[in-house]
Amino acid sequence: MAANVALLPDAGPLITLAYADALELLCKPGWPIVLVDMVLHEVTRNQTPTSEKLAKWAAAGQVSVRSTRTFQHHRQTLGANPAAARTANLGELAIQETMNAFALEAIIPGQPRQTGVFLFEDHKIARASFLLPDNCRKISTRAYLLFLKQQGWLESAADIERRAIQAGRSFSKLRFPPE
Repeated sequence: MAANVALLPDAGPLITLAYADALELLCKPGWPIVLVDMVLHEVTRNQTPTSEKLAKWAAAGQVSVRSTRTFQHHRQTLGANPAAARTANLGELAIQETMNAFALEAIIPGQPRQTGVFLFEDHKIARASFLLPDNCRKISTRAYLLFLKQQGWLESAADIERRAIQAGRSFSKLRFPPE
């Protein structure tokens, strides 16, 4: 299964793992990391405590950046009328676009079926009705860290969370899936 699984991280988990100096944990399962262009833009467009670290990590070549119509539209809107450019939820829309593409590619004869694992942190996503194609999954940062621990790839999920919080990350208190 690992060969046909791609990890699609949203901005929240990237920021949390950057605060914890633990971005390498995204590589532990051996799945390709597909970073959608809109999410990359979200985490690097403003100077933040993690923006430079995330830009360098993305440029280091361990991830592929997938172009989306969502980001193209956002750039066009910014160019035409910056005041009218919407920013809220565009990363999630771009990830949704990518997952829909995975679903469409899965119905092409001879095309390998790819599973997208949407890694999120925002508590609004956990509660939202997010269209999840049958070949995609969503998992919270906490659940992902617990998965890594269960696989023996991480000594302590709580330690990563603690490191992020101590470095200044305001980490969601919502647990998904609920305990």
